[in-house]
Amino acid sequence: MLSRFDEFLIHQTPEPIAHPVSMDRHHYDRYWLGGFPADASFYFAASLGLYPNRSVMDAAFSVVIDGEQHAFYASRRAPRERDETRVGPLSLEVLEPMRSLRLRLEDNDSGLRCDLVYRLRSVCVEEDRQVLRQGPAVMMDVTRFTQFGCWEGEIRIGDRTLRLQAARSHGIRDRSWGRRPVGEPDPGVPGGARQVFFLWAPLFWDDHASLAVFFEDGQGLRLHAEAKTVPLCAPGEVADAVDGSAVTAWAGVSRTLDYAGGTRRARSADLRLMAMDGSLRDIRIEPLLRFQMKGTGYGHPQWRHGLWKGDLATGHEHWRLDALNPLAPENLHIQQLVRCHSQGRSGLGVLEQLCVGPHVPSGFAGLLDGAP
Repeated sequence: MLSRFDEFLIHQTPEPIAHPVSMDRHHYDRYWLGGFPADASFYFAASLGLYPNRSVMDAAFSVVIDGEQHAFYASRRAPRERDETRVGPLSLEVLEPMRSLRLRLEDNDSGLRCDLVYRLRSVCVEEDRQVLRQGPAVMMDVTRFTQFGCWEGEIRIGDRTLRLQAARSHGIRDRSWGRRPVGEPDPGVPGGARQVFFLWAPLFWDDHASLAVFFEDGQGLRLHAEAKTVPLCAPGEVADAVDGSAVTAWAGVSRTLDYAGGTRRARSADLRLMAMDGSLRDIRIEPLLRFQMKGTGYGHPQWRHGLWKGDLATGHEHWRLDALNPLAPENLHIQQLVRCHSQGRSGLGVLEQLCVGPHVPSGFAGLLDGAP
C-alpha cells in the first residue's frame, strides 16, 4: 500500500513505508510530551501513538492542578498516511522536525482544551537502546530520544485558563519506537509473574539539562542504566538539533530512593553520576506534585495504548489524587514534578517511576506491596 511518504528518500526496506519491517502486534511509534510553568503550579502531558499492525492510533491529554487530574482520551482506526497525526479533536503537528510542534485539543465533552507550541532548547538526546527480555522472549526493544524545551500557549479547564510563556516554562518530550507490550495481551501460556522497575529523571538546571534512566530486575540487577547531560540554549537557538557531539555521556550512575509509606512512590531520591575521570556529582530530588500516567493512557484499564476501540472513540475523566489507591495496578505508573539540587544549584524536572512486582533493594517482596 503506497502513501505520500513513499515519494521521499527514506526507505529502509524494499517495502512501502506503510508496511513495518516487523509484523509483531506490539510494534509501535509514539510521541510523548510534558510541561510545566516555572512556578511549578501545574503539570500537563500528552501522548500520541501509532500501532500499525493493530490498525490503531490513539492519543491523550491530561493536566494536574490543585490536587486534581483531568484527562481526555481518544482512539481511532490508524490513518493511511503517517503525517495524519489527529485523533478526533486532538492533533499534534510537526512544525519543524526536531525543533517545534503544535499540540491542539479542540472543543469536546471533557471541558479540556489547549493550543500549545513546543520549541526546543536542547539537541535530541538519544538514549542507549533498551532491550529487555523475559526468559527467551524479547518484551521490549526500543529506541528513544529525549529533548528539553519550552512551551507557549494556553490550556483551558472549563472556564479556567492556564497560560504558558516560553521564557517561564519548561518542556520535556520523547519519541520512541520499536516493540513494547501494547493492546490486548498475547494469547497462549502466561509468561509468569510480572516484574518491572523503571526510573526516568529529566532535570532542568540553569544552563544545562541532565537525564538518568534505569531498568532493574527483581534483585536490583541493572538491566539498563545511563546518565547524560546536554547544554540548554534560548528557545530556537540550537543550531543542529541532532548534533550528538553536544551530549555528554557519564561513565556510571546510581540511585537511592526513600519511599512514602504505603506506596511505591518516592518521597525523595538521590542520584550519583560518575564522570569518565572518576569525579562524582550528587543530585538530590524532592517531589512537588504527582501526575498519574494513566491520564495519558499508560496502564489505563479502558484506555491503555493500542486497544482497538473502533473507528473513533473518545472519553474523559477526572480524579482527586488523594482519593486514589496508590497500590492499585493502574496507579503505580507515575511522574512527579520535582525540585532538584546539586553542587549549589537548584532546578526543576520530572521523576518517573514504575515499580511492579518484587524489588529487593526497595524492600518489595510481592506484586503490589508498599513501603512500611
